[in-house]
Amino acid sequence: MNRPAFPRTRRLRLPGGERARLTALYGGLLVLAGAMLIGLINLLVGQGLYTTISTAVARRPDGVAAGVALPPGTSAELAPSEVVPAQRDQEATEAIRTFTQAAEQATQSELLTISLITLAVFAVTSVALAWWMAGRVLRPVGVITRTARRLSGENLHERIALDAPDGELKQLADTFDAMLDRLEHLVGAQKRFAANAAHELRTSLAVQRAAAEIGLDTSDPEAVARIRRKLIEVADSSERLIEGLLLLSVSDQGLDHREPVDLDELAGSVTAEHTASQQAHDRDITVRTRTAPMTVQGDPVLLTHLVHNLVGNALRYNHDGGHVTVTTHGRTLEVTNSGPNVPPPSVPYLFEPFRRLEERRHARGEGAGLGLSIVASIARAHQAHVDAESNPDGGLTIRIVFPDPEEGSPTPAARPASA
Repeated sequence: MNRPAFPRTRRLRLPGGERARLTALYGGLLVLAGAMLIGLINLLVGQGLYTTISTAVARRPDGVAAGVALPPGTSAELAPSEVVPAQRDQEATEAIRTFTQAAEQATQSELLTISLITLAVFAVTSVALAWWMAGRVLRPVGVITRTARRLSGENLHERIALDAPDGELKQLADTFDAMLDRLEHLVGAQKRFAANAAHELRTSLAVQRAAAEIGLDTSDPEAVARIRRKLIEVADSSERLIEGLLLLSVSDQGLDHREPVDLDELAGSVTAEHTASQQAHDRDITVRTRTAPMTVQGDPVLLTHLVHNLVGNALRYNHDGGHVTVTTHGRTLEVTNSGPNVPPPSVPYLFEPFRRLEERRHARGEGAGLGLSIVASIARAHQAHVDAESNPDGGLTIRIVFPDPEEGSPTPAARPASA
């Protein structure tokens, strides 16, 4: 059954810009208030004007107003005995009434004329003041608009820096500046990511081309086998890089669904795989787990990649005979590893794509530089926070603090800049 379509009511909007609309609003309110005040004054004065004039005239010593014409045949100089008292009182009352009515009409007319002239002057002054006041109020908005029009990818460093007292518009300008800070950081990170990704892929392609053009130009079976292994190694590295980029893209898009995941069991199984790996065995790295029951809402596949990258990164950037400890407690997943000393200022940058503590050597088993950036992206998708710090004796401690489903996201004391 089709429901009848009702026309949408449109709000009445005054033409012109915001300054013109504010001027019309402020000016109209001031003129309306002035008109109401003048009308009230005229009303109150008019109600008591007759009584006031008649009382003032009646209190004169001679009983009539000076300059009021008496009735024909009546003289103010006649002796009291020559005028009948009743007739004299009646004539005086009529003279006072006539004078009072004339004075009342003249006063009201004069008051109305002066009031209208005053209202016209007040209206012009009100509109001028409203125009000036609207301009003062909207000045920060104009500054924000001009700054927004001027900004581009090349000058995101500019800020409004509004010099004004605290208020809503000051808060708006400060919020806009904070948004520009985030945009500048994101745009810079995206530029570095694109440049680093192109460099990584171009390096792999260059190695493959050199091996194919130079290394295969020989009939020596050992050289051919060596070049073949090199090509396979470079292809595997490129495949891992592409998989890492795809995983980073998927995690940046957020979660399509959530389900309860026993993170302690997941961490235990992933850690067991790395404990039995050739890398941990050859380098004599001890991997320990201390897990307490911990259930989070999330994607089990992405969480598996998160733990895998954390433990794999801890093994890869470790030293022979080192250790890795994986712990779950409360709402926190913690991975601690030994290794080289990490300068504390460099810790936040390790969570950016392709950022390494040392320059890439293109050695066997070297990562693509996406491990911790994928960790940070998966953590963001789960509304979790990443807290990382360098250990005094070398290595890193990385904590992933997951939100409590009943209390919302936690607020850690510190977190990496890009996590």
